[in-house]
Amino acid sequence: MKHGKKYNEAAKAFDRAVQYDPSEAIALAKKAAVAKFDETIEAHIRTGCDGRHADQQIRGAVVLPNGTGRTVRVLVFAKNDKLTEAENAGADHVGGEELIPKIQNDGWLDFDVVVATPDMMGVVGRLGKVLGPKGLMPNPKAGTVTMDVAKAVADIKAGKIEYRLDKNNIIHVPIGKASFTEEKLEENFNALMEAIQKAKPSTLKGTYLKSVTLAPTMGPGVKVNTLKF
Repeated sequence: MKHGKKYNEAAKAFDRAVQYDPSEAIALAKKAAVAKFDETIEAHIRTGCDGRHADQQIRGAVVLPNGTGRTVRVLVFAKNDKLTEAENAGADHVGGEELIPKIQNDGWLDFDVVVATPDMMGVVGRLGKVLGPKGLMPNPKAGTVTMDVAKAVADIKAGKIEYRLDKNNIIHVPIGKASFTEEKLEENFNALMEAIQKAKPSTLKGTYLKSVTLAPTMGPGVKVNTLKF
């Protein structure tokens, strides 16, 4: 893969083969963010899990103490007083069955996270083909299927992120923006890694964390020493 001049210059600032302590890796990833916009620093965690087995699936959510640095638009499917609760908590869109054709037929997707009360999952399920491939289907493990819609919305707005294995058994998640201080990024990274550690499947044999890399949106990745975890 061919990279631009800025990427190549940033890559010269550190040794791509070395595994750095988390604090050093974060500092290097911040320096590698040389684009003209505020890049997101992402963690890419390669696991030894096999997501094809149900007992080795990893999926959950964690609230990053310093947020993600981006504004998250939340859609809530609910009924009656739960609609008001969601609105009061800061949900961007609330509704019920009337939203189905808008999403299915009109292609309306002006939201980043979908929350639903359990009694609305029959309705939301009809959107599986639209929301599923985009990773937007509400899920109890991620805390997005709940009767406590106010807490769900507040947590998401505060910086709650969802993590899950992709088809290559890698977890990709943001830990903040390049404009964040190193301390804030490290606090977020530690909170994420603590959650990932707790999510380790009990049936897994062998190495759990094969590699951890931190990278800005447009820049090179910095390897993190996994022995720290």
